[in-house]
Amino acid sequence: MADHKEYWSTESDQGSIRISEDVVASIAALAASETDGVSGLYSSVTRDIVSFLSKKNLSKGVRVELGEEDTVKVEISFLALFGHNICEVAKQVQDNVKSQIESMTGLNVVEINVHVGGVTFAPAAEEKAAEPEEKPAQTAEKPAGEQEENAAE
Repeated sequence: MADHKEYWSTESDQGSIRISEDVVASIAALAASETDGVSGLYSSVTRDIVSFLSKKNLSKGVRVELGEEDTVKVEISFLALFGHNICEVAKQVQDNVKSQIESMTGLNVVEINVHVGGVTFAPAAEEKAAEPEEKPAQTAEKPAGEQEENAAE
């Protein structure tokens, strides 16, 4: 293992189980990004450079530290959506990440540090994305109008 990844491992009578820290980071990233009020994960340039130089392929905005006795510490950076209470969103991120990691891996999450890197106005972007969907509906109405004219004749 030349990439120096850390693994949580356990032995049983049927063999061993090894879970990479990358898997735990992916679980944390997905749980955080699915939280209401989170626009996306955030990673600073400095952290990206450190991750690249240390050759750790962690999820963007998530850092995981596996500890002794099946424990894990998580650090998450995200962008909040405008209009949401940032403290409540951060607490919900902590709860979601903890429950997902513990239920999927059996590890004990002892610490989740949350960093809010900024606020975004994503609902405006969603409205722009909804506009193209309205245009096909308008073109679908034209043939229906033509059918009504034909029915009147």
